[in-house]
Amino acid sequence: MAGTILENLSGRKLAYLVSGLLVCQVVCFLVGGLIAPAPSNVETILATKCQMDRPIGIDEFDELWHIPRGKGKSSINCKVVNDINLDSPDVINDPNITPNHLTFAFQAPLPKDGMILDYSRWMGTLNAILQLDILFMKQNPMAKKPVITFEVKLGSRNKWDPYDKWTLVANSTETRDLNCVIDEDKKIDGYHYDCDVLPLFELGSVHYDYYLINIRVPIDFTGKTPLNEGIGRIDDMWLVLIHQNGGFTKVWVSLKTVFFPVVVLTLIWYWKRINLLCRAPILVEKMLLGLGIALSVLNCPLEYLTLWIDMPFMILLSDIRQGVFYASLLSFWLIFCGEHLMDEVERNRLRSYWHYLTTVALGCFCLFIFDMCERGVQLKNPFFSIWTSTIGSKLSLGFIVLAGISACTYFLFLCYLVFKVFRNIGFKRNTLPSMSSARRMYYEGIIYRFKFLMMATVICAALTVISFIIGQVSEGQWKWDKDIQLQVEYTSAFYTGVYGMWNLYTIALLALYAPSHKYYPAQSDAISSTQEEIEFSRLTTSEPSPSEPTEISSLTGLAKKAAFD
Repeated sequence: MAGTILENLSGRKLAYLVSGLLVCQVVCFLVGGLIAPAPSNVETILATKCQMDRPIGIDEFDELWHIPRGKGKSSINCKVVNDINLDSPDVINDPNITPNHLTFAFQAPLPKDGMILDYSRWMGTLNAILQLDILFMKQNPMAKKPVITFEVKLGSRNKWDPYDKWTLVANSTETRDLNCVIDEDKKIDGYHYDCDVLPLFELGSVHYDYYLINIRVPIDFTGKTPLNEGIGRIDDMWLVLIHQNGGFTKVWVSLKTVFFPVVVLTLIWYWKRINLLCRAPILVEKMLLGLGIALSVLNCPLEYLTLWIDMPFMILLSDIRQGVFYASLLSFWLIFCGEHLMDEVERNRLRSYWHYLTTVALGCFCLFIFDMCERGVQLKNPFFSIWTSTIGSKLSLGFIVLAGISACTYFLFLCYLVFKVFRNIGFKRNTLPSMSSARRMYYEGIIYRFKFLMMATVICAALTVISFIIGQVSEGQWKWDKDIQLQVEYTSAFYTGVYGMWNLYTIALLALYAPSHKYYPAQSDAISSTQEEIEFSRLTTSEPSPSEPTEISSLTGLAKKAAFD
């Protein structure tokens, strides 16, 4: 009967293979820790308050771009306002100036050490968070649950464009729930409220060199609508921009470029080995093929296209590819353990695992719907965020917590399955002393190798769950309430290490569970063997035809025999 490479590979060659994979794993960690910078960078910009020549109403669109940094040291269409009179109901010292004359302007990125910096297309994504400095004033108190309405427009420019030529990316009128508190001893004019941050926009690609944001907070003086009433006195605005570091993206895409052809070639070699057999592929082999395909799709370095083409959907596409890989990996682990565990359940059919796979599919589908509600809508309106309202923020935070609990529950259940498999194999080991010396050594070697592979699976699952939770928390930590904000410390080494682990683990499975070219005598050829070998072959064969076994390995039959006993 033909076995797998895991069973028939010599100990020396197996040691070489495992050592090589471990060296590659260490290299992946070192690349992230020594070469790649931090995964993301944060830049904080203070708004420039620009005075317009005339007030702009709530139904008007301001076609001018108010640029805080024009050519040289001059500003374009921006008469800077610095003084705020706390004793006047109007915004600035001039009583003829109202909030409808003001625009809060941000130009990114900021210059550094006198040098004009620009964004790189390697940066991938750009996420903007708004922080308001609101003054406490007894004559203009803040309402209990105020809602701020502001008009915002986002413009872009490349280095070769004129200084005053900005192209409109998106504009919208947005509302955000304000959640501000102040201590009782600080309820004195001039003190600031402690306000939560407000999500502003998220771009799925950084295709331009410079970005300009203009924000207006108009007031309806006609009294027809309670627009921006009870929000207090806005003193300043801060814009927090989070972008992926270009250096980290280069390292990440380089890993994809290396792993993509390696996994594809290994996958082709594996499937050719399967097709050489005189039987149809079994379930675990098909699931392993699906895992390799999902990983290849994830590895495909589509990020290179963003260097020439504006692809705002790239972040959504990356999330979908990641979700497909998660679904394939989680499903494979369940079936892989189940194939070495089941008793009288029919093999080689997905319906035998419907209760496992349904749970995984439902979880991944919920993640997909959540992602489409956030980033799917942002393709049309980048200022949209599910975190904008109090209810949406609580639902989003609850969803992240639920996703983390589900991931931990899955890991515990997988550990339980692995424990049952080990116990099942342990029961069978009690029968090994009654076998011949050669057969006993053969199955003891298989058991040790299988246990090593299962422990690697548990470690891979643990790091995958940790990576998933850290990714969810780090993505949302700028968007929820400060009182419950979670502090997360993560490094590039962890991300590149886990990513390399996924690839090396899949490559190892494809290589070790491919059919071996070594063949052993079929059951019909072993009549002259000892009686216990004949009996063992009969019990470990699940199909009538001994020349076409359907187990992926002899260990599968060993586990089945233990469950049968």
